[in-house]
Amino acid sequence: MHVERVSIPVETRAPTGATNAYLVGESPAVLVDPAGRTDELDALVEEHEVGTIAVTHTHPDHVGAVADYAAETGAELLARRPERFAAATGVEPDRQIREGSEIGTGAGPVTVLDTPGHAVDHVAFDLGDGTVVSGDLAVAEGSVVVGGPEGDLRAYLTALRRLWARDPDRLLPGHGPVIDGDPTPRETLERLIGHRLDRERAVLDAVRGGATDLESVVDAAYEKDVSGVRDLARATVRAHVEKLAVEGRVTWRPETGRVAPA
Repeated sequence: MHVERVSIPVETRAPTGATNAYLVGESPAVLVDPAGRTDELDALVEEHEVGTIAVTHTHPDHVGAVADYAAETGAELLARRPERFAAATGVEPDRQIREGSEIGTGAGPVTVLDTPGHAVDHVAFDLGDGTVVSGDLAVAEGSVVVGGPEGDLRAYLTALRRLWARDPDRLLPGHGPVIDGDPTPRETLERLIGHRLDRERAVLDAVRGGATDLESVVDAAYEKDVSGVRDLARATVRAHVEKLAVEGRVTWRPETGRVAPA
């Protein structure tokens, strides 16, 4: 299926400083993650009949131009969680989507995959030709922030494993380059799963070693200097602690911020 990618500079914590928007299919096409307006994206929208606008999730760095392009194109607006979509974009969606929902394009249907974890409303889009628009589920380099209390690491790992099982040929991420070569999509997904499990072991070792709150776990679990991103490290540790607590491996008291071995 034909895909056009536009990198849009936005206010984001992603290292690229930009979010990828995608125009999928032709006449009608699907516009995915219009994070902001650029001349290049304006031209693509003008040249193609955009029948649908959808987002992988409703974080601010993915939705900035949804309302503008909706008004200009009259496209159908799709949302996994309508209330979150309306709050983030300022416009009401026309249809709720879920696992298995199909979106029509001139080149065939696009299928919705539920992939929560990074965000509770995160989805991916299977284009049917081995390509998946994966949003913030995967990145070619580095890792994806999964931070508590919203981020859910159990759901995120499940989403990574489900996508690995599909064995896609190409991933189109929300930030950074397309994932389609060396490493392959499967290798990238394996790396991201391994990274999360390594961090989990470090967090569990920190708690068993005497760390009693999120700040002390951060200090013990990270070898590199995280002073510039300490808020993200703390949110990541919280998500790991919440996962370990659900699994009965630590005790976690969010009202006091205390954590202890189970």
